[in-house]
Amino acid sequence: MLTPAPSPANDPQHALEAASDLPRVLASPVRLGILRELSNGSKYVHELVAALEVSQPLVSQHRRVLRTSWIVTARRQAREMQYSLIDDHAGHIALDAIKHAQE
Repeated sequence: MLTPAPSPANDPQHALEAASDLPRVLASPVRLGILRELSNGSKYVHELVAALEVSQPLVSQHRRVLRTSWIVTARRQAREMQYSLIDDHAGHIALDAIKHAQE
């Protein structure tokens, strides 16, 4: 009799592979800064640019990585896009990493 293959949600190897992607996504000061800012609530692009003191194209490039990794989501508000965290776990990890670096 064949044993059914574990679903991705229950497969320990899949979980390890998915978890190993997170450090790669967080391995950027700009992306950590974006997560820090979004952990305080939703932000518009111009607010992220001002808070991080970097160019809008640079913020957009890093935001795209966070969106394709399902960490950040976007919602249109009139003519602007508002960004927020999909899951607070990544925000907590980023804040913990920043706090650890400051100790």
